Amino acid sequence: MNANLNEENLEYLFKAVTTLETVEDCRKFFEDLCTIPEMRAMSQRLMVAKMLSEKTVYSKIVAETGASTATISRVNRSLNYTSCDGYSLVFERLKALEEKENGGE
Repeated sequence: MNANLNEENLEYLFKAVTTLETVEDCRKFFEDLCTIPEMRAMSQRLMVAKMLSEKTVYSKIVAETGASTATISRVNRSLNYTSCDGYSLVFERLKALEEKENGGE
């Protein structure tokens, strides 16, 4: 983990997130925890990361998400130049979940 993030408060937050079991649990928690703009910003970055991982061009990402090219560039750096692989982990798990929900297609 990035040394700047290694704080007791963040660890508690991360542990709290792991206790959420459903989308509805997450919705309730994040609505209490975050402002609407914070949730929109996080969801926008996640969608940008998804689109970048699918090799979508910047212009289409801007048009579909409303993200700035600066935001897209920052997300792209995270995808390609960090060792965390958090986005990849989530995308793999979401894909597996989607396949499971669709009967293993």
